[in-house]
Amino acid sequence: MGYITAITINYYYYITTLFAFFLKNNVLQDKATQTSPPNSTKFTNFSATASQVRTSFNLLVNYFDQNFVLDLQQNRTMYYEEIKRRDQSSHQSIMEEEFEDSQIKVVLQMDSIKKSMSFSYVKCLYIQTPDFKHFEDASDEFRGEKGTLLPLWKFEYDKAKSLSVTALCWDQKHNDLFAVGLGSHEFTQQGSGMLVLYTLRNPNYPEFIFNTVSGVMCVDIHEHLSHLVAVGLYDGCVAVYNLRKKSDEPFWNSRANPGRHKGAVTQVKWQKDDLDSNHNLISVSADGRLVSWTLVKHELVFTDMIKLPVPETIPDNLKDVFSTVGTILDFHKQKDNFLVGTEYGKIHKGSKLFNRFVETYDAHFMTVTRVKWNPFHPDVFISCSWDWMVKIWDQTMKSPMFTFELEIGAAVTDVAWAPYSSTVFAAVTTEGKVHVFDLSINKYEALCQQKVVSKKTKLFNIEFNPVHPIIIVGDGHGHVTSLKLSPNLRKKPKDKKGQELPMSPEVEKAKMEQLLSLLR
Repeated sequence: MGYITAITINYYYYITTLFAFFLKNNVLQDKATQTSPPNSTKFTNFSATASQVRTSFNLLVNYFDQNFVLDLQQNRTMYYEEIKRRDQSSHQSIMEEEFEDSQIKVVLQMDSIKKSMSFSYVKCLYIQTPDFKHFEDASDEFRGEKGTLLPLWKFEYDKAKSLSVTALCWDQKHNDLFAVGLGSHEFTQQGSGMLVLYTLRNPNYPEFIFNTVSGVMCVDIHEHLSHLVAVGLYDGCVAVYNLRKKSDEPFWNSRANPGRHKGAVTQVKWQKDDLDSNHNLISVSADGRLVSWTLVKHELVFTDMIKLPVPETIPDNLKDVFSTVGTILDFHKQKDNFLVGTEYGKIHKGSKLFNRFVETYDAHFMTVTRVKWNPFHPDVFISCSWDWMVKIWDQTMKSPMFTFELEIGAAVTDVAWAPYSSTVFAAVTTEGKVHVFDLSINKYEALCQQKVVSKKTKLFNIEFNPVHPIIIVGDGHGHVTSLKLSPNLRKKPKDKKGQELPMSPEVEKAKMEQLLSLLR
């Protein structure tokens, strides 16, 4: 990574020098105020003026040519030495190898690109720099506790306009990369789907594009092996793409597997490797089954874990043929517990150790669209539903600790915890609004309610970036919009003297525990 940084710094150094040289030699400066004697050339028309501007720019490119190419030649040797070193180690992440290599290759090809260099190209390079880190809403200090969302970029792919965003997932290792699942939320409008991966460095076009025979319903990127991307499809298939392979087809596929789901796969989640160091994941489906999949060579080996319990209202003679639709799944980061949301509004807590359910929560009146454990407090989880509600739970209690009704008539399609605070979460609705809460500041209403898409556009997914104060939201037209949280939406806890406390899991856990103690 150090070689890339060095080349990039040198590159931007030459870009800066480029502009400085041009400004110094720009012939359009005001002759009345210049301190040096005017050039002897007399300009009688615009053509002559433009000709000298062109000449100055050519001098500029030549200057850039000589210095930058020399720098590239010096770094080319380091590049090939780096590749040789990487070939000796087979355990490095593919994303570290291929993404960094591609960035180096792009820089190494600049000696051919620079020959067609123009002002518009320089401007494009400038826009693509990570300026979002410096964008702040200074008006927050006049809003009290309220905050806003600053629109950054919209990610859209022309061939996906007829599809809806069905899943979002950030790469935890490379925090500028995220995956988008595309399909349909309408059961009567099912067809093919897509899996695309974008990076914040290039909002204009996806980094990877995969077409699927059925709509994508869920996506999960492996936490440590970023080249492994698992998807669940509407036709019941579980597929795993290997970004190392130059192929449009999944490397592992359950299409011909006897354990294939008989309903839409609504969630896939990577798990820790088994005792034989095989990668594995778990899926839940509309057929009511939780299935463990192990990646062995070129095939997926399945193991049925558990089946969701049938509602008590179903007659006994139909319980064997009736399936409870599982809609969402989440695993505890520290324990062997997991949560499954259902179409009937119930949330089941299960144990991986015993492969059985140990608790059931009567959570919602309609379909549970998301359930997630809190990243800091081990007993807290959040849920949302088509019944307009967001609820926060303590797993030791049967009733919710907090209940929020966001918008009457607007289904809550997704909710996510912030990775930097135990008390901050955000939700999206079918009315196109994003609601951001911070329970440590206001326990009753959102600090931000903002419509971020055009009229009649529904939002279906939301995810926080693991590092930057950015969220991404997916809509029904296949678009993903990135937004930056204003300072009021990401305040740090303070001590009694008003000093900001350093972020730590212990501080965040104590902050949530203090809230819960007021309600128990």
